[in-house]
Amino acid sequence: MAIEVNGKTIATDSEGYLADLSDWSADLAEAIAARESLAMSEQHWEIVNFLRRGYEETGVVPNIRQLQKLLANEYGPEKADKNYLYELFPYGPAKQACRIAGLPKPTGCV
Repeated sequence: MAIEVNGKTIATDSEGYLADLSDWSADLAEAIAARESLAMSEQHWEIVNFLRRGYEETGVVPNIRQLQKLLANEYGPEKADKNYLYELFPYGPAKQACRIAGLPKPTGCV
């Protein structure tokens, strides 16, 4: 599976996660989101950027429970609300947001 962005073919695995994490860009994130019928808003970018910062700092991709806890600590309970996250990323907040953020699939996600 691959995705075309700005004339470049970017390799992904069978689930759409990047084969090479260094290929990520904001344009690629927009293309991945569009492929998944999402229009990136400020709220989407907030989560994507949060995940990218966390991964850069720790090398760990959180599952949904961990993501909620981290978001609550950083932004408060309203941003960590499961319903809010599923409105933004209906195919699974941790999985879908990580795919758009160019990060590996969260551990524990099927």
